[in-house]
Amino acid sequence: MIIENHKNLNMETKRENVVRPIDPANFLTEETGSEEKSPGCFSIDFTVAVVLPAGGSGERTGLSTPKQFCTFLNRPLISYTIQAFERIAWIENIVVVIAKDSIDLMVNIIQQFGHKKVKVVLGGSTRHRSIFNGLQAFGESEEESALKKPKVVIIHDAVRPFVEEDFLLKIAIAAKQQGASGAIRPLVSTVIATTSEGYLDHSLERAKYRASEMPQGFLYDVIHQAYVQCSETDFEFGTECLHLVLQYCGTNARLIEGPHTLWKVTYKKDLLAAESIIKETLAQTACVVAGQCEESSRLAGALQKTLGSQDMHVDIVPTSLRRSSAFISKTWNFVHVTVNTAGLADVEELVKTFEETAHSVLYSVVLILVHLDVSEQTSASERMAALGGIRSLAAEAKRKNILLYGILLNPVKDAGQWEEAVENLSQIISALIKERSPALAGQLLWV
Repeated sequence: MIIENHKNLNMETKRENVVRPIDPANFLTEETGSEEKSPGCFSIDFTVAVVLPAGGSGERTGLSTPKQFCTFLNRPLISYTIQAFERIAWIENIVVVIAKDSIDLMVNIIQQFGHKKVKVVLGGSTRHRSIFNGLQAFGESEEESALKKPKVVIIHDAVRPFVEEDFLLKIAIAAKQQGASGAIRPLVSTVIATTSEGYLDHSLERAKYRASEMPQGFLYDVIHQAYVQCSETDFEFGTECLHLVLQYCGTNARLIEGPHTLWKVTYKKDLLAAESIIKETLAQTACVVAGQCEESSRLAGALQKTLGSQDMHVDIVPTSLRRSSAFISKTWNFVHVTVNTAGLADVEELVKTFEETAHSVLYSVVLILVHLDVSEQTSASERMAALGGIRSLAAEAKRKNILLYGILLNPVKDAGQWEEAVENLSQIISALIKERSPALAGQLLWV
């Protein structure tokens, strides 16, 4: 919806600086040099819940599956959106409103990906009816199924997965203060009106208008009262919740300019873009697991430097700490450096740790075994044989959403050749981490 930008509208405009999307989870913290606050670091003194209408058919994607259930990186789109809210401590409940024939699918998604704050509600025949059904999941009822009525409710599209906590906080606080709030964005194209014959009638002055986006926040009592009073025409043809609270409750929403990451998955290409964004964000960190020997430490330090030059934050962790929760929670990308021994037992132990901690449930874990054989007596065929077991281990790990790769690094004595080898190794590691290709899992690469 397009909103006219009159001066008397209560609108907050912020400079656009940080445009990086939501962190996949709470791993981009101050420890990694990020200036952004990690998820869950804010607190508020009133209750907030979320309603996610997700009953659409997604016809514009051209796919048989509704877009909210389309899968990328082994996970449906709606799960990413749920997690964006679920990871925020001050959001108490998330109501997902689903079409009748998709309820079983949604329940399976909740169970498979361990979502804890979610309640599934049957949707209506239109978007507004679905939102009203979601709002009625809260209330003063003594029934066990009823959720506690929140002070503020946030309404958001299930197919907008990249919403950040700091912006949600602005929406929630503005809703509490004003009664309603909504995200807006500048128009990127001129809006025109056409005649019935298909000719230009007139155009709008783009600077005077804004695109209405999600999320939108409301005092629960205000939005609920608006829906109780609205007409059948509103339920059938209305699209804008902000208009309903203005018309029926006299509540003029505070409009807040949001980041460009609020975009909505509408077409098939948007699913590919969402996958690319998730991959890019996941690839920002890595851990190198290294032994105490000189060669292992040397290679780990060199990888930290070269991968760091590619804008990847890299921590070096000794093998003795590889099972610690602090180590596991840092990233979804791990490079295990071994010298003279294949280290498959250590890698198998890591795979078991990832499974026990459920670290690979939400995102695939990339685990790269780098084998540096400094023994001049070991032949190439012997080195390959030493890592032969990686294929069967990788096949088992892939079923647990863990992508295991192997790289053989030839021993190099010349300093110049060593730097070149490390640079090539870093390029391969970076590519494996960024692509996260299941097809290459179990492959042995040679540098």
